[in-house]
Amino acid sequence: MKSKYSLTTKIFIALVLGIITGLLVYPVKDNPYVSKYVIGFVFNLLGNGFIRAIRMVVVPLVFFSLIVGAAGIEDVAKLGRIGIKTLIFYLSTTAVALILSLIGGNIINPGKGVSLGTVAVSNVTVGEAKPFVDILLNMIPVNPVEALANGNMLQIIVFAILVGVCLSILGEKTLRIKKIIEEGNALSLKLVEVVMIIAPYGVYGLISKTFATFGYVAIFPLFKYFIGVVIVLFIHCLITYQGILAIVGRYNPLKFLKRFAPTMMVGFSTASSSAALPSSLKCMQENFGISKSISSFTIPLGNTINMDGTAVMQGIATIFIAQIYGIDLSMGNYITVILTATLASIGTAGVPGAGVIMLGMVLTEVGLPMEGIGLVMGIDRFVDMFRTMINVTGDAVCTVVIAKSEGEKLNEA
Repeated sequence: MKSKYSLTTKIFIALVLGIITGLLVYPVKDNPYVSKYVIGFVFNLLGNGFIRAIRMVVVPLVFFSLIVGAAGIEDVAKLGRIGIKTLIFYLSTTAVALILSLIGGNIINPGKGVSLGTVAVSNVTVGEAKPFVDILLNMIPVNPVEALANGNMLQIIVFAILVGVCLSILGEKTLRIKKIIEEGNALSLKLVEVVMIIAPYGVYGLISKTFATFGYVAIFPLFKYFIGVVIVLFIHCLITYQGILAIVGRYNPLKFLKRFAPTMMVGFSTASSSAALPSSLKCMQENFGISKSISSFTIPLGNTINMDGTAVMQGIATIFIAQIYGIDLSMGNYITVILTATLASIGTAGVPGAGVIMLGMVLTEVGLPMEGIGLVMGIDRFVDMFRTMINVTGDAVCTVVIAKSEGEKLNEA
């Protein structure tokens, strides 16, 4: 019988139960029985079991989804300059979103005030800062198989994108390989779906262990993280997007927000870019007067590769987790986060649990403890509503800017 509760509802319930359980266990945490069997075995098994399951699916998911994403952008060649401008817009705004999130995270300092270093895996360290040229060179895999085996995400991303582009260029010559890759992607998505079934138990174990160890002091940093993400999301929406709209697109931001507000609410309420897709297309064509030839390309493509809201979450979550575990990030680490998350945005949309999986990928690349995912995952549903709204807004802004650049006359009144 199908459960009446959605996965996100179960995860939130697990978060609440984990906090309650942890606070109840906290006063007796030093009891040998409680410490060894409750915290050390039950909470540890549930939490770390889920973390290991996430690690298991990260590499195949990133590899196959990016190849499929890159290979599927064959319309870019057909649409020429429109496709190139659209890709530049989406990838550059994603990079800006990440930069804003890293700046905002360091200003807000969501993880300061409590250290969970003793909960982290032993001897967790972040490598020393590397010269920028070394970071760029390290993106090129000398041995792709070794990169896959070692989970070197930047190298995996670059290799997967190159494979996808080459598959797109070769066209019908590689139909069989494309079919195998697509089947591998479908299998990876199913793996994610199966792993996410145990997510509530994993969150319960991780949150229970955290609060059993540190008590109520762990609540405030979690609240700061949520507020920090929301603030940066609105800054990106109202300054970055509306600034581009006014300066480059020469379109009134207030008129845009008024006309696009209903679709923004669809994205917010459903927390699904795919669910907002029909509304976005209808709004662009009817409310703004944009042609189908442009809107039918930019909106679905943005639904696939425009992940600015998720990028903001990943940036602040990385800083939050680093601070809460007492780990200092270098400028090289920040550059790695920007490059990893921006390149990964090409193939992450529409994947169940994609935000959490991709956050795990970023944490792996900069050497942060994956256990931190449990802290942010419990409130991810609320964060997801805001970031989805920003994602669909970015798709619409891009569509307006591209349409104006192509000389289309939009509804201005």
